Amino acid sequence: MISNYRVLLTLLSGLALAIPLTGWTAPPPGRLLASQCAQCHGTNGQAVGDIDSLRGESAQEIYEEVLEMKYSTNTNDIMHRQAKGYTDAQIRLIADYYAGLGNGGSGSGGDGDDGDHHEHDGDHHEHDDD
Repeated sequence: MISNYRVLLTLLSGLALAIPLTGWTAPPPGRLLASQCAQCHGTNGQAVGDIDSLRGESAQEIYEEVLEMKYSTNTNDIMHRQAKGYTDAQIRLIADYYAGLGNGGSGSGGDGDDGDHHEHDGDHHEHDDD
């Protein structure tokens, strides 16, 4: 009898897990990955201080710059080492997330291309094909 009771409880708990949660939406893709970036680039990509803000940048610009750092043989700064820890697909998710923030959005999507791009101070990274 107890065995049948356990089977019934297991079945019911499995059904309860199969019922979708109402009102719950998944966070934007890339948000968890991008949380590491917030340490230097600020909450929601809005940096305070001398580090570049990511909010307002296009996804393609962020993606290409991080890829350059990832594939560079330069390991003299933290960004090059951080970039090497992500797959290209993860870098794309991070870039899309920050571009989706635009200049005040929620990070839910979009390209963030509203004409208000933050200029970098000329610190471009080159690929080293070694």
